[in-house]
Amino acid sequence: MDLIKYFTPATSPSIIRRAIKYSIVVGTILIFINHGDSLLKGDIDKLKVIKIILTYSVPYIVSTLSSVQATIFSESKTE
Repeated sequence: MDLIKYFTPATSPSIIRRAIKYSIVVGTILIFINHGDSLLKGDIDKLKVIKIILTYSVPYIVSTLSSVQATIFSESKTE
């Protein structure tokens, strides 16, 4: 597996912007589903903060990987 082939599109500003947008929207929804009661009660500790950060990172990673795969697939079709 050629990591440069994957890393180059993953650092593209358009892919990064898209992934951040999806991460904010999807991550916020997931946080309210999974941690809404704790947030409303003010019951936040270090572990929950780590879980919240991870909750935002998952949709970012998924969006980035799917965009990279689509870019590579599209480029392979034009070659």
